[in-house]
Amino acid sequence: MIVGPDGQPLAAVPEAALVAAAAGQQAQRDGDHGDDGEGERGITDLVEQPAKVMRIGSMIRQLLEEVKSAPLDEASRNRLKEIHQASIKELEAGLAPELVEELDRLALPFTEDSTPSEGELRIAQAQLVGWLEGLFHGIQTAIYAQQMAAKMQFEQMRRALPPGAVPGGVPGQPGQPGQPGGDTDAGPGGGSGGMYL
Repeated sequence: MIVGPDGQPLAAVPEAALVAAAAGQQAQRDGDHGDDGEGERGITDLVEQPAKVMRIGSMIRQLLEEVKSAPLDEASRNRLKEIHQASIKELEAGLAPELVEELDRLALPFTEDSTPSEGELRIAQAQLVGWLEGLFHGIQTAIYAQQMAAKMQFEQMRRALPPGAVPGGVPGQPGQPGQPGGDTDAGPGGGSGGMYL
């Protein structure tokens, strides 16, 4: 399940995506990075400073709400233009080069000689918020897929254990199936008289 920034579920990850992620992780562990020898980095590796990117993303979202809610004079629009440009520079410092290139292609700069209109500011802020939300959703999906792949791998390892073996258990310890003290189904008079009987 993909959870949005507000904590509400947005969508479920298809099982095919989980299987593909597991296969991709296995290929990376095996050293198989494709035909060209250059493996594409995972999305979680592309955000070098996640806390910084999250802070800036939250700030940009709040600024978008401000731009939508109140009329802005020329000085406010100039200030928002400066904040928008500074935010992009700061975001780029926390991202891998691949994402910086993508952001540069998508986030077109304002003209230096004029003050942007409220509409231009809203569009620029909304575009940046949308790009960041897409990035966050991609990261959440990748993390979820990694967790599910690890869970599937653990289940495969667990099934490969011989019958009666418990992962992480110490052989011969009470409380394990097949060991003294591990049969909790026996009631009073059911074959187990307790510690002293």
